[in-house]
Amino acid sequence: MPDHSPSAPAHPASVSTWATELARLAADQQKVRAGGGAKAQQRQHEKNRLTARERVGQLCDDGAPFDELMTFAGYGMYEEVGGCPSGGTVTGIGMVQGRPWMIIANDATVKAGAFFPITAKKVIRAQTIALENHLPVIYLVDSAGVYLPMQDEIFPDQDDFGRVFYLNARMSALGIPQIAAIMGNCVAGGAYLPVMCDTLIMTEGSGLYLAGPALVKAAIGQVVESEELGGASMHSAIAGTVDYKEPDDQHALARVRALADLYAQGELAPFARRRKDTVPAPQRDLTSLVSFDGSKTYDVRDLIKSITDGGEFHEFKPEYGETLVCGFSRIGGYPVAFVANQRTVIKKKLKSGGEPGLRTRIEVGGVIYGDSADKAARFILDANQAGVPLVFLSDVTGFMVGRDSEQEGIIRRGAKLVNAVSNCVVPKITIITGGSFGAGNYAMNGKAYAPRFIYAWPSAKYAVMSGNAAAKTLLDIQVAALKRSGHPPDDEELQKLYDEVKAKYDTELDPRYAASRLWVDDIIEPNDTRDRIIRALDACAQNPRQEELKVGVFQV
Repeated sequence: MPDHSPSAPAHPASVSTWATELARLAADQQKVRAGGGAKAQQRQHEKNRLTARERVGQLCDDGAPFDELMTFAGYGMYEEVGGCPSGGTVTGIGMVQGRPWMIIANDATVKAGAFFPITAKKVIRAQTIALENHLPVIYLVDSAGVYLPMQDEIFPDQDDFGRVFYLNARMSALGIPQIAAIMGNCVAGGAYLPVMCDTLIMTEGSGLYLAGPALVKAAIGQVVESEELGGASMHSAIAGTVDYKEPDDQHALARVRALADLYAQGELAPFARRRKDTVPAPQRDLTSLVSFDGSKTYDVRDLIKSITDGGEFHEFKPEYGETLVCGFSRIGGYPVAFVANQRTVIKKKLKSGGEPGLRTRIEVGGVIYGDSADKAARFILDANQAGVPLVFLSDVTGFMVGRDSEQEGIIRRGAKLVNAVSNCVVPKITIITGGSFGAGNYAMNGKAYAPRFIYAWPSAKYAVMSGNAAAKTLLDIQVAALKRSGHPPDDEELQKLYDEVKAKYDTELDPRYAASRLWVDDIIEPNDTRDRIIRALDACAQNPRQEELKVGVFQV
């Protein structure tokens, strides 16, 4: 049995690394949130319009947090055309009149709010979160439409631009409120989004049309002014498309808040009806527990108890399958079920195999063994039976490999765990605290397994295998190719190749790389983990429906 006593304080070097990385994260967030920059923001103000983040700030309740999602969308992408900071949109969950709303706001300071490929995917992800959690949605529209030079990557596929309107319609059919305010341009196919909402508000000076004046002239030879073609007065008085016309952003946002306050509140999820008063968690700096570089072992029970109400944790099968820790607790008064990777070194008791007494072996923390997979699969079924949301704390190297593991049926047992994660019907929230490698990502509820929310710490590393292992494997492949071409590399070339491969892979391991491609919903600071989980559960609580659990062919 591992020592379950609280871990020792981190080495000062670990703390300083965290301090450096958190400062870097804050600087990167500030840069991304600047959108198109100061000059573009000034141009927006000169049009008597607010920026996207200013609009969100006025829309949300005073003093309430705005949980921004996908802040790093598009980070480091499209640099050949000037980039697309934050995907040209601001998305997140904010409190409006005391109720959580998904807010989706075009950032007109970034290419006039045009949709890049990542923009469409970001909006679709935000809508999907709203759909799954029955969150009402507010769209603040200010977009020039599709970014035409990349139209082939935006227009036709299942997760491209058209999916936005599909989700519009699906949410409407489910009775999920949607309010749109046009506060600038709304052009071409994008015009369908606000018109498919429950309520449409439009400010004077804005434009709503399938084709702007220039395109109309080119297409049919008709010369028409913008206001006559698609201005707020025309849509309000003649076409009847707009429900409320407002003089400016401030009045439009006030109208949105007033309307949002009128919507009925539906039933809460079954788990939320068992919520109790919140009990504070024990005070602890999580960066003193978990080292940034993963070099220090830690007992994940300490992490769990640092974020749960009163440090309470009812562990499931604590002496079996110890590299995965499972159990029930409460966070913010909500019942939750944890599945977490243990990061201590464990002395495992084994069957005697005909010999007197018990044999032992050392098991490495972060690795999923057969008995751990069995335990977690069973526990996930228990959580579904109880109707309790699951929280995955992911710091996983992968499944155990080798002769003994294969003979113990690791593939069969791992498949059982993946089945349980896949078919889970209670809400699932994932926090990636360290490694998220290979099939371990799948077992620990990675993006492909439909988590309601998935967050990463700045220490997260996201890839098919660790950097050193991947670099050596890729180097071997390149060396073999060079030898086949008649050019075996010398030692200097080998080192240069290795350095290039390792640098590329290390870049891809960074959580910003994952966040830029929406593999995680956002990068969060460790000490914000408890609050983000509570507010994620607040969002999950809005959906009262829970499907019947079916697992199909379940390996035994």
